[in-house]
Amino acid sequence: MKILIADDDPQILRALRVTLRARGYDIVTAATGVEAINAAIEHHPDIFMLDLGMPELDGIEVIQALRGWTLAPILVVSGRTGATDKVEALDAGADDYVTKPFSIDELLARIRALTRRVPSQESVPVTRIANITIDLASRSVTRSLATGDEAVRLTPTEWQVLELLVRNPGKLVTRQSLLSDIWGSGHITDTGYLRLYIAQLRKKIEPDPSRPRFLLTEPGMGYRFSTDDTSSGATASSTIAAPIPET
Repeated sequence: MKILIADDDPQILRALRVTLRARGYDIVTAATGVEAINAAIEHHPDIFMLDLGMPELDGIEVIQALRGWTLAPILVVSGRTGATDKVEALDAGADDYVTKPFSIDELLARIRALTRRVPSQESVPVTRIANITIDLASRSVTRSLATGDEAVRLTPTEWQVLELLVRNPGKLVTRQSLLSDIWGSGHITDTGYLRLYIAQLRKKIEPDPSRPRFLLTEPGMGYRFSTDDTSSGATASSTIAAPIPET
């Protein structure tokens, strides 16, 4: 597992490089935003760990640049503790946010959570439902039309939700599991987030979003990805019709 660490503090870079290499990670470092982007292009890391306050390009600009071509998980490690900074980073495409100073145990736990989102090289299946193809290897979704294939554009979070479901075909994936893996354990009660993203995914991949056949709701429990075209969507439809609470 290769991690790119970008931070302009040489002491933090050195400490993280030593600590994470000792745990078996392959580490690449960068001291500026430009170096981070160049290193990303050269090394194709599995996970990014970025500071926000870097010279040349700040962390937000780096996140935006990375999200133009990669869906690899991004963990922000920053001394900025304001809610606005966190929201801006997450909206730009970051997957998680840790504030400095941090516990190394917490950091390792966040990395392990992000690692679960990286596709396994041993198992990178292609799933086809109706006219939709979901390729976990290339992290892409395409729709087959009479005129040819068309890319279905998903946000990074939409992809994370879909990937977790697709990797567990036919199995119940609980709301708590989805929320914890994607947003962290502090958000396991924020079910409004989940309903919003499931609704958006249904609009993009279901033939009839109001009667879902593939992204099914298990009331009070979670969601199930079905590859059975005959699946009934009545229950899921009624759940999505409910208003999404403010969070």
